[in-house]
Amino acid sequence: MQRRAFTVAGIVQGVGFRPFVYTLASQLQLAGLVQNRSGEVWIEVEGRDADLDRFTACLRSQAPTLSRIDTLSWRSIPAQHDSRFRIIASEDASSTQVFVSPDVATCVDCRRELFDPSDRRYRYPFLNCTHCGPRLTIIHRAPYDRVNTTMATFAMCSACRAEYDDPRDRRFHAQPIACPDCGPRLQLLDGQGVPMESADPLAAFVVAIGRGKIGVMKGIGGYHLVCDATNDAAVIALRQRKHRDEKPFAVMVRDVDAAAQRCVLDDAERELLCSPRRPIVLLRKRAGEASTKDTIAPGNPFLGVMLPYTPLHELLLDGVGDKPLVMTSGNRSDEPIAYDDRDAAERLSGIADVFLVHNRPIRVRCDDSVTRVIAGRESPVRRSRGDAPMPIKLPMACSLPCLAVGGQLKNVFALASGRNAFLSHHMGDLDHLAALESFQRDIELYESMFGIHPRCMVHDLHPDYASTTYALARAERETIPTLAVQHHHAHLASCMAEHQLQGEVIGVIFDGSGYGTDGTIWGGEFLVGGYESFQRVAHLRPVRLPGGDQATKEPWRMALSYLSDAGCDVEQWSAGVAEFFQDSNPETQRGRGFATPVSPAAIRVVRQMIDRGVRSPWTSSAGRLFDAVAAIAGVRQRVSFEGQAAIDLESLATQRDSDECYCVAPCFVRDGEAGSRWGVDTRPLIRGVHRDQQNNVEVATIARRFHNTLATMVGQVCGQIAAVVGLDRVVLSGGVFGNSLFRSLVTQQLEKQGLRHFVHHQVPANDGGLSLGQLAIAARLLQTDARR
Repeated sequence: MQRRAFTVAGIVQGVGFRPFVYTLASQLQLAGLVQNRSGEVWIEVEGRDADLDRFTACLRSQAPTLSRIDTLSWRSIPAQHDSRFRIIASEDASSTQVFVSPDVATCVDCRRELFDPSDRRYRYPFLNCTHCGPRLTIIHRAPYDRVNTTMATFAMCSACRAEYDDPRDRRFHAQPIACPDCGPRLQLLDGQGVPMESADPLAAFVVAIGRGKIGVMKGIGGYHLVCDATNDAAVIALRQRKHRDEKPFAVMVRDVDAAAQRCVLDDAERELLCSPRRPIVLLRKRAGEASTKDTIAPGNPFLGVMLPYTPLHELLLDGVGDKPLVMTSGNRSDEPIAYDDRDAAERLSGIADVFLVHNRPIRVRCDDSVTRVIAGRESPVRRSRGDAPMPIKLPMACSLPCLAVGGQLKNVFALASGRNAFLSHHMGDLDHLAALESFQRDIELYESMFGIHPRCMVHDLHPDYASTTYALARAERETIPTLAVQHHHAHLASCMAEHQLQGEVIGVIFDGSGYGTDGTIWGGEFLVGGYESFQRVAHLRPVRLPGGDQATKEPWRMALSYLSDAGCDVEQWSAGVAEFFQDSNPETQRGRGFATPVSPAAIRVVRQMIDRGVRSPWTSSAGRLFDAVAAIAGVRQRVSFEGQAAIDLESLATQRDSDECYCVAPCFVRDGEAGSRWGVDTRPLIRGVHRDQQNNVEVATIARRFHNTLATMVGQVCGQIAAVVGLDRVVLSGGVFGNSLFRSLVTQQLEKQGLRHFVHHQVPANDGGLSLGQLAIAARLLQTDARR
């Protein structure tokens, strides 16, 4: 008889790992023990060599779905001649890193019980087991035990307790375990949040939705607004009440077959839809799909689709049958999603006709994750429910515990300990007080959960970001050092860290805006560097940003700026916009392509701002270049949400399969005054767009030529930089690379130049990935300092 001692580290607690080990050892007739040791699992098994070998192989190959084994080691120890295998009490104190699992979609076994009339949890909306259910959204503090979750107030009945204590049961130590006798319950409220008598709240809610009402449903990480996606009147009413005029809604469908009826799916998209993460997946609409074409995602070729991820969602979709449901964040406009019961009743009163709520509190607000597939690989848009707080490996160990606070928009903060980067769920835009309060509160939670107490604060270079203000104030209060990281350097490092790259790379960082080291607004950057430092070797030609942030909402301002810079006939283009403003005929307006009117007086004021440089800082932003082209071509003069003009432009460009370009040579102009080696001349491109618009070339053709031209310019610039610096690796980051067409065209151009490219697959290319880059930079600089 031989005995082996195993140490297993990673995501191995709260995911059914000990019951798995117990069952595996029992099947192989091995004696011994298994114990949690605060982040690690300690295993001792005793038996014949052949059985021990099988046990060792199965530990990795058959581990629970939610687990992730980072390290597994074993050694031989003296035999103890145990008579059985047992689970022993966990150790409380250890310096080992603790991991917490994300919230996970209902597993196959629980779903089967949900619809089994003979099961005691038949149609119970809160069933779960160690393989599924809430985790992050219900935890108050570490360790992850029931007493430290929002389930603490629900005393287990004897039947649930027996399952909880039985290591052979899949609900062994499932902290949210519940049943109809002892768990949370549903309740129906009217549109003002007043309780309504109902024998079956869910059935009454289904009836209301079927009648065209707008509902609010309390989910796992917040409240969702719900309506029948096939009822245009209901969807329009929801838009009006929510003040969300054009931004696409996500829909929830019963199963993957229902998704395939409305959208085109490939294997990778099917896998994402059905994964335990259950994100919203952006799918291309089928041609002629009318029921979700105009009111759900107006003018957008993509539809955000998700499958049910809680038992309550499963029951709701079962009740409505084959109808897709709008399932959008419970908020007004761009506010954070409501998750507190009182706050939800106050904020959503007047939007909803009926509420479906329950009495299990939500501790952590957590939006749905959003992702898509580009070139066969996942490209995250928002990393949140189902992903956070799963750690991402840093390319090097962080010698001090660090907190990286991310940016202002699409905020995600991150903690580092060793090589683990724990990225938070999506916090939203910190312009909103509710998001800022959650940001501060959830930082405390994450520090408690993972036992990480920061000794260094990492923040964006922008002095006015709320995240920067928080970091500096806290650092001063706690007397710890800070590290300011330039925005686009963090983007570069984020993509490098995902791919575990070392050394230096060429970085193409295209986004909306970021505070530059020269005090101007960057956003169309070509960098050379690594984690320690970078050089801005080239950038898109700077133009004025008239009105500052207002220009991001009114692309026509950027059109005037770019046209003036390129020496185009601004009077002629302005006259066309003004003529449109004075023409009240809707048919003429649609024919001109100008989506919203602009007054002649406003045009005159903005032209003066550009000419005089009043409230018009310089910017090299690629995002604003997309806005300008959309406005010049007549696609859109104003936007109702971030990136709308660029989305429209991409949608139009995909309607043409062409490699036509505008003139792009010469690409470089000397720009020593701006502190960089080269400026990338956009003037020929703008002249081409303007010429086509004046000659009434189809907007889709203009859009495609623009995409082709800019991608070709990127390839040329990278090729020339590579020839000078001797590098062949290019990382692509920044929100503009969420444009699947543009990203694909750029990668093709890089391949023609013989350059290797790296894109995001784990974190978003947008600002949701900044904190990972901030941590990677901090880890390297701390490592360098330690060597000195």
